[in-house]
Amino acid sequence: MKSNKLSTLIFASLFLGLFATNVFSQKMVPIKIDLPKAMFVGTPTNMTIDKLEKPLGKPRPPFLAPEGTKNLALNKKVVSTDDMPIIGEVDYLTDGEKDGDEGNFVELGPFTQHVTIDLEKEYNIYALVLWHFHKQPRVYFDVVVQLSNDKDFKKGVKTIFNNDLDNSSKQGKGTDWHYVETAEGKLIDAKGEKARYVRCYSKGNNSNDLNHYIEVAVYGK
Repeated sequence: MKSNKLSTLIFASLFLGLFATNVFSQKMVPIKIDLPKAMFVGTPTNMTIDKLEKPLGKPRPPFLAPEGTKNLALNKKVVSTDDMPIIGEVDYLTDGEKDGDEGNFVELGPFTQHVTIDLEKEYNIYALVLWHFHKQPRVYFDVVVQLSNDKDFKKGVKTIFNNDLDNSSKQGKGTDWHYVETAEGKLIDAKGEKARYVRCYSKGNNSNDLNHYIEVAVYGK
């Protein structure tokens, strides 16, 4: 019996050692994010929204990920709960164009809507950058981002961001803060989670009840 326990401990130690070696041997470099031109300057002052992040007032620090990480969502298929957008097409989300001008965003209907990107196979995902609408300083509500290998998101769902503070979109009560849309987009740390599908929820914004997306970039390898 002691011999079996000793063998198990040795095997576990070797496995953990190999795992740690693999993780820490990867060279970490800043991910390259091509940013659009800013559409407004200054800090919004008239917003009375619960749990609203204060603007950094400076460029976002670089985000480090294993060398070789790239935008996996580029030109990948997108589906939405609103199959007849008011403006634009859902393909805009992954076309690489992040400019905030007219003609670069899709406008979905009111209430809770979601979009799903199929990366076509499972990847390690390190970060996601989300641009809803940055022509004006806006705050979108019930922003929830989930990962899964199930296209229907019925199993194996990992939520990496959720600011639905009252669970009105029925994806669980969130603890993340609201934020003001800017040309930098919202960067979300995905911590290397493995998944094929990315789903983003929203439920209107502080300007109107509609949902908008310019681009969703998913960084992984």
